[in-house]
Amino acid sequence: MELEEVLLKRRSVRKFTSEPVSPEMIDRLLHAAMSGPSAVNMRPWEFYIVQDPAKISDLNKVGYAKYKSPLMIVVAGNSSRFLPGPATDYWIEDVSAASENILLEATNLGLGAVWCGVYPGKLRQKQVRNILAMPLTYIPFAIIILGHPDGEIPEPRDQYDTKRIHQ
Repeated sequence: MELEEVLLKRRSVRKFTSEPVSPEMIDRLLHAAMSGPSAVNMRPWEFYIVQDPAKISDLNKVGYAKYKSPLMIVVAGNSSRFLPGPATDYWIEDVSAASENILLEATNLGLGAVWCGVYPGKLRQKQVRNILAMPLTYIPFAIIILGHPDGEIPEPRDQYDTKRIHQ
């Protein structure tokens, strides 16, 4: 797909078949994630690939969304790789870019995906950290739910709005 097509086709998909996502596709999703920009190239991201149905069920209990999917990628920030001083919070931009790249590559591969926020909710962070046995230096940021779409994919859309542009 061309970039513009991917950008317009990327929509949240919330219904998936039980067909597994291939290891090759997972590898491409992670390559896309780690191709994102990173402040001072600190690359503070960590990725948890969750395919175990029991863990998927547990993660579904964490938030506001309940999805039956064969794959979740949990994106976390590793505080041991955060910038020091006032720039510490740039990890948020870094893992956000990585998360968006996963969504775009999922669209490119014909997969469906939806981003469910974890950060900054303290309770959700604690629950995700416990489910995945993350070290305390990892801050759970997002759960990206992925799979082969079951049913119709939302129509592409262009949300361009000239009223939001200021010169």
